[in-house]
Amino acid sequence: MILFGSIVNALLIIIGALLGRFLSNIPERMKETVMYGIGLAVAAIGIQMTFESTQILIVIISIVIGAIIGEWMNLDEKINDLGKWIEQKLPSSKEGPGISQGFVTATLIFVVGSMAIIGAIDSGLRNDHDVLIMKGIIDGFTSVILSSTLGIGVAIAAVPVFLYQGLITVFSTQISRFIPDELLQFFISEMTATGGLMIIGIGLNLIGITKIRVANLIPGIVVVGFIVTIVHFLF
Repeated sequence: MILFGSIVNALLIIIGALLGRFLSNIPERMKETVMYGIGLAVAAIGIQMTFESTQILIVIISIVIGAIIGEWMNLDEKINDLGKWIEQKLPSSKEGPGISQGFVTATLIFVVGSMAIIGAIDSGLRNDHDVLIMKGIIDGFTSVILSSTLGIGVAIAAVPVFLYQGLITVFSTQISRFIPDELLQFFISEMTATGGLMIIGIGLNLIGITKIRVANLIPGIVVVGFIVTIVHFLF
């Protein structure tokens, strides 16, 4: 079931949001420790994915070129600016945040990021849902915090998260119709390893060790496709 990861992710967001309505006073130390634990688990998944590579040089080149493209396009800042723009357009309420604010804020947090893209592609190409399930755990814990302050609108964010990730997953499954199986397997292994490095970056950011602009590395996935195609047909 290729959409299993997206379904689990959406359900964990809803469950977390419902729990957050009853747990409004979570101790800061508990939040911090749980987030560190999740960060370590995310980094471990990234390391495991990186070992999928059969040509580590392709991974390195893809990350470097992808970083150059991402920094040139300034993807990370554009994504943040989009979030700020949407929040500015939200109507404010003197009695507290409404459903719309919780919905939009949570949607931006859960949808924007490389983990959603990498996880959805992994589900579609390899039927491997580990990344999306781990993302779901992170999103679920985050939704507990968000809903305790922004309201039940956070739970509705599960809908765009499922649609966004589900569409990427379904689209990924169609790639096999146009690409030879040998080339597809080559691409999957190198794409997984390249995405794994990005996942490691996300884990380190969650722990607080680094502040890597992971969104600026996303073009590296596209670069992988070009490089493996050239290598496959020329060598």
